[in-house]
Amino acid sequence: MATIVAVTACPTGIAHTFMAAEGLEQAAARLGHAIRVETQGSIGTPSTLTGEEIAAADVVLIAADTAIEKTRFAGKRIYETDTRSAIDNAAAVILAALQQPAAPADGETAAARIVAIT
Repeated sequence: MATIVAVTACPTGIAHTFMAAEGLEQAAARLGHAIRVETQGSIGTPSTLTGEEIAAADVVLIAADTAIEKTRFAGKRIYETDTRSAIDNAAAVILAALQQPAAPADGETAAARIVAIT
């Protein structure tokens, strides 16, 4: 079982934000994963992820049609998609997010992680 934190958002912050959140929550439950979703909508962000939740997460999943501030997710695996994908095929989105490579260690770039190419 993986632990996932997610952020959903759309420009108007009404329907797609909450439909994407619901889709991700239902798919995660079916797949046996724990998920906590932060919705950034027209009413603000009533479900803000805590630092502890982010630290405990195996992956950060962002399903948004607008820019999301990602500074608080530094050092975490991040998978980004749009809200429509999360609404239409949330299970596939979650599986793709979990296949993301690990985030580079502090101060390490992706290029520095390559050992050899054969």
